[in-house]
Amino acid sequence: MNSILYINWNIDPVIFSIGPVKIQYYGLIFVTGLVLCYYIIGHIYKKEKIYTPDAMEKLFIYAIIGIFGGARLGHCLFYDFEYFSSHIIEIFIPFRENANGVYEFIGYKGLASHGGAIGLFVSMLLYSRKVHIPFPKVIDIIAILAPLGGGFIRISNLMNSEIIGRPTDLPWAFIFRQVDNLPRHPSQLYESLSYFVIFLIAYTLYKYKRHLFKVGSYFYFGLSISAIFLMRFLLEYTKENQKGFEDSLFFNMGQLLSIPFIIAGAVLVIKNVLDARKNGNIMR
Repeated sequence: MNSILYINWNIDPVIFSIGPVKIQYYGLIFVTGLVLCYYIIGHIYKKEKIYTPDAMEKLFIYAIIGIFGGARLGHCLFYDFEYFSSHIIEIFIPFRENANGVYEFIGYKGLASHGGAIGLFVSMLLYSRKVHIPFPKVIDIIAILAPLGGGFIRISNLMNSEIIGRPTDLPWAFIFRQVDNLPRHPSQLYESLSYFVIFLIAYTLYKYKRHLFKVGSYFYFGLSISAIFLMRFLLEYTKENQKGFEDSLFFNMGQLLSIPFIIAGAVLVIKNVLDARKNGNIMR
């Protein structure tokens, strides 16, 4: 097929620079997604009658620390342990030592979604104790918005021309010019769109069916993690492996890490559906 039909993608990930500091699309889009999620969570908090300015202020702080801290540690442990085990300080600072022994600002390149999910879970456990809101209710509300945030993150990956797809001759293939000249699956878009759909499903169920599946039952938490990581598992087949060691694995690291989330989430969803049927809220 003629390559003129493909989408040529050659976006500079840096919007502008101020000295050594670079303002990138990745961070801007990432933060935009978090702010949007924060706004919608505030709306849900009011519906659930748990809204206070203090709870909302602390939510943003705890969520940021949990997501970024967990995602960073997840990448360093799951994907690049060999390097970071010898450069521990670089886990925590946005600098990397170059060949000349000089530290250069690179930002926090390397964030793993599985680590981010675990970090968010732990931080929300601490947050719920701090603001005295039941943890099941907090994590269910967060789970409704998690796919929306994930969708923005994958758009950020697209702007960075990272987590690229495998070569394909499909007419909507992207040629990531900053990587090579091969037409590839736009796997970042696949994943982003799937996460937006999951968010719409979760939010619609909350809006119209919360009398069946109440916040605090772990239904929304189970739905989100099972759906998100099922799509992650399936879409890994359209992606290039992120690290060389994955080439020798039957399932790559992203798939292996997704399996426990899929199983745990499915169990929670099934339990809630069975409970609703037992209570006569769902027709047999």
